[in-house]
Amino acid sequence: QVHLVESGGGLVQAGGSLRLSCLASGPFFEIDTMAWYRQAPGKQRELVADITSGSTTNIAESVKGRFTISRDNAKNTMYLQMNSLEPEDTAVYSCFAQIYTSELGSPSLYWGQGTRVTVSS
Repeated sequence: QVHLVESGGGLVQAGGSLRLSCLASGPFFEIDTMAWYRQAPGKQRELVADITSGSTTNIAESVKGRFTISRDNAKNTMYLQMNSLEPEDTAVYSCFAQIYTSELGSPSLYWGQGTRVTVSS
């Protein structure tokens, strides 16, 4: 069974930094695109950033210049470095990945449980 597990969330003051990690485990062949999404209270889930297997990145305008997405394919891990955090960044951050469980066919889609980030003013 493939699992995505996030870590690194917590409480931080405005202007502070956090680094989120997402570890993929289980039997699989290859990880394709990975992404971070977030959902703030009372709001819809939104894409924060995504990264391809070749490390091409896409960052949401709302966090551009403050957040950086990266991945270590050897460790099956994706990261989100969040700097200059603002109260508006408060949300549950979830990891998403497209993972090939075999050499054939299309990738399956997986979600982590989420990690809460709270930014105090």
